[in-house]
Amino acid sequence: MQSLTSFASSITSKPHQAKMPVIFAGHGSPMNAIEMNEFSKGWQTMVHNIPEPTAILCISAHWETRGIFVTAMEQPKTIHDFYGFPQPLFDVQYPAPGSPALANETIKAVTTNSIEKDLSWGLDHGCWSILKHMYPNANIPVVQLSLNQLQDPLWHYQFAKELGALRQKGVLIIGSGNMVHNLGVMNWKTPDTGYDWATEANEIFKTLIADNDHLSLATYKNLGAAVRQSIPTPEHYLPLLYTLGLKTEDEKLQFFNDKTIFGSISMTSLLIGN
Repeated sequence: MQSLTSFASSITSKPHQAKMPVIFAGHGSPMNAIEMNEFSKGWQTMVHNIPEPTAILCISAHWETRGIFVTAMEQPKTIHDFYGFPQPLFDVQYPAPGSPALANETIKAVTTNSIEKDLSWGLDHGCWSILKHMYPNANIPVVQLSLNQLQDPLWHYQFAKELGALRQKGVLIIGSGNMVHNLGVMNWKTPDTGYDWATEANEIFKTLIADNDHLSLATYKNLGAAVRQSIPTPEHYLPLLYTLGLKTEDEKLQFFNDKTIFGSISMTSLLIGN
């Protein structure tokens, strides 16, 4: 495992040899953390096609705050922020080190907003349920950045652009949520399919992403009834806007885990760059 001292030196020294890609991961159920299914296999396959990061910055749907916070502890705890699941899921620990150095670099990268250090949160399941498959050895430092619930989606998209400098320092930035996420109307009888409106919204999102029409995506409430039904609350959609905000015009993108399940959950994920 890389020492904190050597990592601090690596992230603040000369730029990484290549700009790191950016990922949006549709994380779905916490059970994906302990199941070997098409989605966990998709995360495992994807990580083999990208450079190994010096550190990871994760923006998860499950950490909303009033203001902006970044975890800055040396050893973040594993947060089991759910209930009603089997005990083996609660037994999971993801003991990745934190990175005060990356927290400092994140604060320095942002000039238009104030970011405060947090020493109490840790890694929530939007983060560790994916990383457990991507980096099972938990040997890469991980930091989480909170979602400022006081701001609108367009603000989040624009704010994300300021984080771009971290990509040149070997930092893998991951947005973790779901493009379509309406838990109130989930279809438990036929979990392998999506409602017509959920599938329609997912296709709208993919088309706009492929066309680089980020403004339409950031003002998603104007995209029609199917989209509005797919995003009753914004927290699972906002991490997608962070991923898109970090994309440059000429960067390639590819979709993976492209499937809508339980009627109203889209697992569709996105790799930008590389």
